[in-house]
Amino acid sequence: MLMIGLWTPVAGIVVAAAQLWIFLSQPFSQHRYPFAHILLVVLGAALAMLGPGAWSIDARLFGRKRVIREP
Repeated sequence: MLMIGLWTPVAGIVVAAAQLWIFLSQPFSQHRYPFAHILLVVLGAALAMLGPGAWSIDARLFGRKRVIREP
């Protein structure tokens, strides 16, 4: 779903939650690359907050909303 840009915020939350669960469910010594899971948690959460890109299916279906900060 993330690769085609469908339900981007929901998919980002699912990825972040799954990677966090994987990181916390195993003892630290069993992880081969322990910080890879943390990186994926951060990336999934950031993607969920940023939303879909310009060429995603979400942008075509629902329109892309830009966040503009007014002074």
